[in-house]
Amino acid sequence: MSDEPPPTPASRLDRLVESPARLAQQLGRPLWQEVNDGESRGPVAVAVVTAMVLQVLLPRAFAIKPWWLIAAIEGTLVVGLLVANPRRINRVSTRLRVASLTLIAVLTATNAWSAGRLIRHLVAGDKVTARALLGAGAAIWFTNVIAFAMWYWELDRGGPARRAQGTADAPPDFVYPQMTSPELSPRGWAPAFVDYFYLSFTNATAFSPTDTMPMSRWAKLMMMVQSGISLVVVGLVIARAVNVLS
Repeated sequence: MSDEPPPTPASRLDRLVESPARLAQQLGRPLWQEVNDGESRGPVAVAVVTAMVLQVLLPRAFAIKPWWLIAAIEGTLVVGLLVANPRRINRVSTRLRVASLTLIAVLTATNAWSAGRLIRHLVAGDKVTARALLGAGAAIWFTNVIAFAMWYWELDRGGPARRAQGTADAPPDFVYPQMTSPELSPRGWAPAFVDYFYLSFTNATAFSPTDTMPMSRWAKLMMMVQSGISLVVVGLVIARAVNVLS
């Protein structure tokens, strides 16, 4: 027989608090629906500005025309989002969401045009230096990573504001390791833009999911499209660059 005293109500509560997964189960609320202060807009703004700079620096042969108009539209949308919600993304607003989705759509369409022009040059065998090919290919590939990261970030469970307020009733579109093993993650952990950027980068390099699994059909299809685009761009650019260098 054990000599330990029977657990008191306070000790039972302490054990529950020490195990976030068990506490959430007891309360009947999954961890991914916890309310938080919202993530910072800084990383998203840095990513968008980086993509805009890469598009501006593209050789004119691969850039959509007029390039300055596209840059002006993207810049206006970025400034508007920063002014309306400069610090924490925790306010649900239809206008802000439409503006954010419009920005991502413009960024994606512009980069898709550039990728199409690059593939056309590669297939047609136009005379382009290896340096120009590698530079344009790298810029388009990295912009594609940013664009898909923003799609994942904005569409997962209704967007960052709904995730912060815990109002997204639908199950997660992406399951991160911290969701399946909450005892190994900081208390109150929630996916932020950096996590979606990592998801997009690994999907573009490995051409498949790594540690984060897509759960919904749209997430699976979008990751499949991104992997296909990345495979075509990387394969054609490297093959043509090697041919030019030879």
